[in-house]
Amino acid sequence: MSTVPNLLAAACALALCAAAAAAPAPARSAPPSPSGDKPAAKVANCATQVEANDMMQFDVGSIAIPASCGTFRITLKHVGKLPVTAMGHDLVVARAADMAGIATDGMNAGAAANYLKPGDARVIAHTKLVGGGQSDTVGIPVARLKSGGPFVFFCSFPGHSVLMKGTISVG
Repeated sequence: MSTVPNLLAAACALALCAAAAAAPAPARSAPPSPSGDKPAAKVANCATQVEANDMMQFDVGSIAIPASCGTFRITLKHVGKLPVTAMGHDLVVARAADMAGIATDGMNAGAAANYLKPGDARVIAHTKLVGGGQSDTVGIPVARLKSGGPFVFFCSFPGHSVLMKGTISVG
C-alpha cells in the first residue's frame, strides 16, 4: 500500500491548520444575516462581491437583490492561497430544494466538469471554479429568482456545500 496519498492528506491538513492560525479574523461590514452569524452582502449598482477562503467559508450569509435589477452580478473572490485542485470554490445559484441534487450530480461529474453536471437546468447561474488569489464574475437574470424559491448560493466543490452556503432573495 502506497503512503503517498496519506502523506498528501497530512500535508493538506497541516496547510489548513497553518492557514487558520495565520488568518486574521474577517471584518464584519454589514449587520448579521437572518439565517446565521454571517453578515449580509453589500449590494451596489446591481452587484456584490463574495469572498471565499481556505477554511471553506463564504464571508456572507445572504444576498438581497433589489427588485429593480434586470441582471445582478456576483464576483467570487478566493482570498486564500491553496490551489483550485486542493481548495477550489465556485458560487452556484439554485433553488434551495435543488442544492443537494446539484451537489451530488456535480461530484459524479468530477473535477474535469468543475463539479457541475454539464447542462444542469437546475443551475440558475454559476461562476467557474477558482483557486487562491483568483476571482470570477457571473451575471444572474433576476427574473429567474422572482418565483419558485427559496433560493440559495453554495459551493459545489465536493463536501463544501455543508459549510459554504447562503440565501439569495429579490425584494
